[in-house]
Amino acid sequence: MEIEDLVRAALAEDVGTGDVTAIATVPPGTRAVARITLKAPGVLSGFAVAEATFRACDADVALEWHVVEGERLAPGTLVLTATGDAAALLAAERTALNFLQRLSGVATLTRAYADAVAGTSTRILDTRKTTPGLRLLEKAAVAHGGGTNHRVGLYDEVLIKENHAAMAGGVGAAVRAARERFPDLPLVCEVRDLAELDEALAAGAPRLLLDNFDEAGLREAVARVGDRADTESSGGVTLDSVRARAATGVDFISVGALTHSAPALDLSLILEPLT
Repeated sequence: MEIEDLVRAALAEDVGTGDVTAIATVPPGTRAVARITLKAPGVLSGFAVAEATFRACDADVALEWHVVEGERLAPGTLVLTATGDAAALLAAERTALNFLQRLSGVATLTRAYADAVAGTSTRILDTRKTTPGLRLLEKAAVAHGGGTNHRVGLYDEVLIKENHAAMAGGVGAAVRAARERFPDLPLVCEVRDLAELDEALAAGAPRLLLDNFDEAGLREAVARVGDRADTESSGGVTLDSVRARAATGVDFISVGALTHSAPALDLSLILEPLT
């Protein structure tokens, strides 16, 4: 979904037929300055969609960003100054903050996971467990937090999971069929045990998704694979466990929580009238 369409739908949901409180309390033509401030430590993301929200309500709004996306910031940091029509700023306020808080929450949680594996060769991956309509924005937020993007959707990478393997007649058959049909696409094959790992390797899988392997199992799998394929750990990853998983030598760790469980980052907007 294009940002403009997303913003239009979000504003229609919130503003509806008009902001009745602003209509009643803000004299027409009043101008104001809005300042968005960070209230908790974090990493910001979502500037483009927040900016589009303010501009959808006031095409002439003046916006000044005081920080950059991906930067580690402390509470009290001034993030954005917006100067324009007061009623328009109020109409945009909640929607713009919702986007910023959601996406910055994803970036902040991703940074925590990336920090937890710092010094290893393991990279943190996102998944498709995203908010409907926000996938590209949330994946951008993961990148701002220091993570690496996995596939965008069902169309840009072959990811063989247990249900696909069952329909194809096994892991090896699924890998061979996918490589024949889509030879130019990246391919990842989920394996649940060492027998499936051997089968997938024999079929030519370039990356193995080691699903719900414990740490001992991951070490054994990584040693068995050697340099024949990349390895990815998934399933039940937490901030407490991710460092130990990275220590097993896997190349990637995919974390669904980055996008399905990230808490919103606390931001506030204060409006002051211009005289």
